[in-house]
Amino acid sequence: MSIRKIITTENPILRRKAKKVHRFDPSLQKLVDDMFETMYAANGVGLAAPQIAQSIRVFVAAYEDHKVAVFNPEIVKAEGEEVGTEGCLSIPGYVGENIRRASKVLVKGQDVRGKPIRVPAEGWFARVLQHEIDHLDGVLFLDRLDRPEDLREVRADELEEEAAVVE
Repeated sequence: MSIRKIITTENPILRRKAKKVHRFDPSLQKLVDDMFETMYAANGVGLAAPQIAQSIRVFVAAYEDHKVAVFNPEIVKAEGEEVGTEGCLSIPGYVGENIRRASKVLVKGQDVRGKPIRVPAEGWFARVLQHEIDHLDGVLFLDRLDRPEDLREVRADELEEEAAVVE
C-alpha cells in the first residue's frame, strides 16, 4: 500500500465527471487499499478517486463501524434533509456550513470484484456518502453553499476539533 497525493481545487480533474468502471481486475484492490491508506493518513472519513487524480467512479469511506469501497455508486433512495458542516481534503483550510443533504440514503454500486452491493446510510454516514458521490460528478461542497458567508477558513488545530467535517 502507498499514500497517494491528494489534489486540490486548482486541478481540473476535480470538476469532471469520472468514468464508470467496466473492467474489474486485481489492480482495483491495490487502488482501494491505497485510497484507504491515503484517507487515514490525512485524517479523512472519505476519499473519491478523482481526489488522487484518478478519474474513475470509486470512493472509499469509513466511519465508526462502517467501512466501504463503492464502484459506480448511485443514490437510489434519499429521504429527509439535514443541514451540516463539511470540509474536504481537496479544499484544505476551509469548511462549509449549512450544507443541505438527505438525512437517509440508499446507495447501490459494485464492490472491488464487480459484484452488486447496496449501502444504506443515515445521519453522518449518509452525508459522507453523498459528499463522495458528488466528487465523482465533479461537484464540490463549495457548489452547495447557499451564501458566500457559509464558507469559513479554519486553522489546522481547529480542524481537529471540528466534530462534523466530511473529508
